[in-house]
Amino acid sequence: MLMSEARIDQASGLRQMAHPVRVVAITGGKGGVGKTNVSVNLAVALANQGQKVMLLDADLGLANIDVLLGLQPTYNLAHVVNGECSLEDIIIPGPAGIKVVPAASGARAMAHLSPAEHAGLIHAFSKLGTALDVLLIDTAAGISDSVISFTRAAQEVLMVVCDEPASITDAYALIKILSRDHRLHRFHILANMARSIQEGRELYDKLVKVTNQFLDVTLEFSGVVPYDDCLRKAVKKQSAVVSSYPRSKSAAAFMHLAQKAIRWPMRREPGGHLEFFVERLVQSSLYVVDRPAKKACAGDSYSKGELS
Repeated sequence: MLMSEARIDQASGLRQMAHPVRVVAITGGKGGVGKTNVSVNLAVALANQGQKVMLLDADLGLANIDVLLGLQPTYNLAHVVNGECSLEDIIIPGPAGIKVVPAASGARAMAHLSPAEHAGLIHAFSKLGTALDVLLIDTAAGISDSVISFTRAAQEVLMVVCDEPASITDAYALIKILSRDHRLHRFHILANMARSIQEGRELYDKLVKVTNQFLDVTLEFSGVVPYDDCLRKAVKKQSAVVSSYPRSKSAAAFMHLAQKAIRWPMRREPGGHLEFFVERLVQSSLYVVDRPAKKACAGDSYSKGELS
């Protein structure tokens, strides 16, 4: 079979899905802006509004979604890549009925996957049969190939920024790469850990000012998550603030964000449905290989002017 045919066949089963899946990449460029906290709480907030949600930890070598939620997965994406398990085997339940796909922590090799290993992971997603409304992808920090691949494959990109010069600089750098090299032209901007709504709006305005000057992109303001002690308490409890402190300011902000995300128009062009998530990632790999036959889940587990 020709390589192009293999790529088509790999995602063909998902083309029959009658129900489209909204795929949202949550990223930010800089580490420490709180994107994983945003991912976790948005997932729970969406689930609380009746959405079937899967949360993918796409920080493949430095995973921490399971830590934030107090989960203890036995197996993770490293085992899928190694051919030891199927993707279905490693999915674990989270709060409010969300499904979590855990990655490895402290696994350097996972942060530097070969094309064959990347293709194996993609193949696992192409076989996923779980009913979903939303797939949230918590990307790694930076502008690595992994971040670019997962982000450009998504239907929507939620860019998380905070009140630090490096946050705005790195967010701009990521937007620049995605728009210039990968033809992504729409981004949702979320101001996190802001001291006021005005401060959050000013962060958005800073980013809009420079992108309007240098890039052909559209930025949409998705709101503000305020600095909130309840959020810190929830992190210490290894819980989502939406669950532990539902009346807190930050929980209200996440519920508002979820309501807004549900109303985002469902795009029909490539990049919108789960089958396109698979296809785009396949296209980013250098070649496609057959994975070993599935083995029992046994063996070693993994421990835990212009701005640029």
